[in-house]
Amino acid sequence: MEVETTQKKKPTPPQSTPLRRIILVASIAAGIQFGWAIQLSLLTPYVQLLGISHTWAPFIWLCGPISGMLVQPIVGYHSDRCTSRFGRRRPFIVAGSSLVAMAVFLIGYAADLGHLFGDSLDKPIKPRAIAVFVVGFWILDVANNMLQGPCRALLADISGSDTKKMRTANGFYSFFMAIGNVLGFSAGSYTHLHKMFPFTMSKACDVYCANLKTCFFLSIALLIALTILVLVSVTEPTPEMVEAVEEIEEEEEIEEEAAPVPFFSEILSAFKELQRPMWILLLVTCLNWIAWFPFLLFDTDWMGREVYGGEVGKGRLYALGVRAGALGLMLNSVVLGCVSLGIEILARALGGVKRLWGVVNFLLAICLAMTVLITKLAQSTRHHAVVSTGAEPPPPPAGIKAGALAIFALLGIPQAITYSVPFALASIFCSNSGAGQGLSLGVLNLAIVVPQMVVSVASGPWDALFGGGNLPAFVVGAIAAVLSGILALFMLPSPPPDLPTTKNARAAAAAFH
Repeated sequence: MEVETTQKKKPTPPQSTPLRRIILVASIAAGIQFGWAIQLSLLTPYVQLLGISHTWAPFIWLCGPISGMLVQPIVGYHSDRCTSRFGRRRPFIVAGSSLVAMAVFLIGYAADLGHLFGDSLDKPIKPRAIAVFVVGFWILDVANNMLQGPCRALLADISGSDTKKMRTANGFYSFFMAIGNVLGFSAGSYTHLHKMFPFTMSKACDVYCANLKTCFFLSIALLIALTILVLVSVTEPTPEMVEAVEEIEEEEEIEEEAAPVPFFSEILSAFKELQRPMWILLLVTCLNWIAWFPFLLFDTDWMGREVYGGEVGKGRLYALGVRAGALGLMLNSVVLGCVSLGIEILARALGGVKRLWGVVNFLLAICLAMTVLITKLAQSTRHHAVVSTGAEPPPPPAGIKAGALAIFALLGIPQAITYSVPFALASIFCSNSGAGQGLSLGVLNLAIVVPQMVVSVASGPWDALFGGGNLPAFVVGAIAAVLSGILALFMLPSPPPDLPTTKNARAAAAAFH
């Protein structure tokens, strides 16, 4: 038996979890993203069917960035310090999954509950259904934000000090996000899905609404199944094992870390201690999401309105366009998944992740600019089409549809980088700030949700100034993507190379999620 000495031993870093269990934890992203995909493809048209105009629809999406701005940092902070016997991250994952189930019920049955509470089926605006929908939508976004942060942090926890495995875990998380997207967009594009659950149709809920209900039921079933599988199969590292990776050498640093610090004080302290590389990263990320969010918000609506020339609730063209948009989003997700597995190869080929991020931002700008060309070609085709009085114009020709779907597919390349590289760089740049796994993610998340809030508030009125279409917001997005690419190429510092034996590399490993 070893004799205990007075000299304090440095803790031994924990062994990393086998790759199969890391993949299992990453698979929760498929369940989370299934629900997000349904939101992105079906909810903007759905809220307009409830009576919310195109100008005001973006304000509904404010709940996502607002909840992300508040919930992810708070959940990250408290999950870093959670002392539950069930683990640090598990209680938040369970709570998030439970809230998702509640929110899905409210959103899916908003029209039915609105009718039950007094909405007239003959009136275009259904205020009670809208109120139920908004409450459910806010709960859903809070729950999704409660899930994502702890899941990414758990991936970093179980990866130990193996930086390569952490990058692989991050790539698999993006891959399973793509899987969830494929499932969600496939479900959203299939018009007879409601036949699986005939009870979803009612007097207040038509086929479109019933399909939405069915999609949500399937998404919550997948999320709950994956969550239970992970909680049963994967052992979460104890706080002592995780702290061993951080290599704290000075006693006063240990005492300072043990002292309780108010949450908002720590957030403010984290911002004060940010170095120039992290500030540039936040700026690049902010511009990147100003570019992304208009398209993510209105992609299927763009297909229904501008490409197919339909109107919400009138005729069949808009519904056809929305389904075509869901198909485009599915193609986007396939590309996203393939690129996610090859990010390291692409980064090496282009000379580093910052160059890769800069190049794909220019690709994003080109794709957003091409939406203008596709729209003008579709409008020209409709203008020259021979249509009898009172009849709808024909759908766009195959070439225009193929061009629109190609834009969706190509956008999967920059999207894969957006879902992976910023988180990796933030973990490395923040490694010396003293922030925990969850708090570091919360700091980066603020650079994502703030531009989303700006776009949600400004895009509707901005589009209305130019006739009510989606193109003005897309053009602003293209300009923001160009600026983001320039900053990434010429101002964003390159991360240090992997040096597993050094203190900095181990610290970066601890923060990578």
